[in-house]
Amino acid sequence: MERAANACIAWIAAVDRAVSRAGVNDAGAYRVPGFPYLRVDRFTASFAEQASNDEGLFAAWAQAARALDREGRSVELWNLPPGFFAEIGVATREAASARTESCANEVMASDLGQPALRKILIGNARVPDDYVDRNRVLGLYPLARPFFAAGVARWHAEAIDAFRNHAENELPRPNVIRYAPSGGEQLSQAEVAVLIAQAPRDPLGTMQLGPAEINRLFATYAPVFEVEFGGRFDAIGSLEWQAEAFPSVDTSRPTVYRRLALTKYRGEVLPQLVYTAWFSERPSTSAIDLLAGKLDGVMFRVTLSRDGTPLVYDSIHPCGCYHMFFPTPQARELPAPKPGDEWSFVPAPAPVAQPGQRIVLHVQSGTHYLTGISAQAADAHSSYAFEDDNTLRSLPLPGGLRRSVYGPDGLVAGSERPERMLFWPMGVPSAGTMRQWGHYATAFLGRRHFDDPDLIERRFEPAK
Repeated sequence: MERAANACIAWIAAVDRAVSRAGVNDAGAYRVPGFPYLRVDRFTASFAEQASNDEGLFAAWAQAARALDREGRSVELWNLPPGFFAEIGVATREAASARTESCANEVMASDLGQPALRKILIGNARVPDDYVDRNRVLGLYPLARPFFAAGVARWHAEAIDAFRNHAENELPRPNVIRYAPSGGEQLSQAEVAVLIAQAPRDPLGTMQLGPAEINRLFATYAPVFEVEFGGRFDAIGSLEWQAEAFPSVDTSRPTVYRRLALTKYRGEVLPQLVYTAWFSERPSTSAIDLLAGKLDGVMFRVTLSRDGTPLVYDSIHPCGCYHMFFPTPQARELPAPKPGDEWSFVPAPAPVAQPGQRIVLHVQSGTHYLTGISAQAADAHSSYAFEDDNTLRSLPLPGGLRRSVYGPDGLVAGSERPERMLFWPMGVPSAGTMRQWGHYATAFLGRRHFDDPDLIERRFEPAK
């Protein structure tokens, strides 16, 4: 096997070295070993074997992997300090980007014309999971597991009680802030169904939606965040870089970050709408609070069915912690294949929002735990604006440079929790630390990722 375009391979390698030296590697997608112009996420990687037997699907799959690399490299070049461009022989970021794009396409065309290299590519396009097996071995995972299982069971019981208490006490709650989306054209169920049915799809089944259509989808299903207010740490805001070594939250600009994700469900690709609200911290409640630290948040995801109605809601914090599922009447929970694993914790069924209502997430002060989910009129004390979640991969620094909120390992430096010193035997790296999309390991018992493409399909079946 010969690798053509040696000058281009050398150029891409030089860019990668500069990015690594500057410490601005983006961990949003996995770099395919041996193919430096391709990256995959879990959804894209899930088509690898199928693509090997279908020329049209392979071409679409390779282009999807190329698009993920293009996106990651764009982030890295935006964050690369100007001095590094001279080192690799170009004057500007734009020149580096243009040459990288040209070279990546040239090497890709050469490589993927060779059956042997295609076979290697298919085998290498596997996203590693976000568990550290070495830690599970050294931490004697089988022996430690029962102690952690007791803690998980205790949290489940407390969460179920909180949701039950909330449902049984519908009185207005004092000292809360209700954040609702600001404006945006909402669609009816019928309009969403038409949009999903008529949207062009590529061979992977991915809907090709325009910006206006995406805006309307997010506006239609955006939740209200009702947060108990005990201090500034309970105000949602936008992330920014100031003088600190970790990101700050500007509470003067209530913001919810949005991401369009995809899942496989019974032979279809369904859209998922992900909403993330950030808080400045989880404050300490005692001299030794293992869960306290800088930055916190609530993530809420809406998995839509083809008929335009929500199928399942689920939620985590940006550390991957506290994964809860809320099936709608359309979905029925499936049993766990392995008893004892964290599978699909359902503290309460999802309410059904009627016209004029939104899903309301009831958030506890300080811990930012979800304590209830309801459907109510969307009246609010404050409004939030939307921001693309990908903007967090490159934010301006004081002085003109740019930096990602996330480190090359996908973790947010400065948001570490003391719990990581005790929870490491479960294999989750730096448990409690905020992290980037694609790095949410959401179970201590067993293995589970928030972006597993079959996450919903394996846990819920149609109720009718």
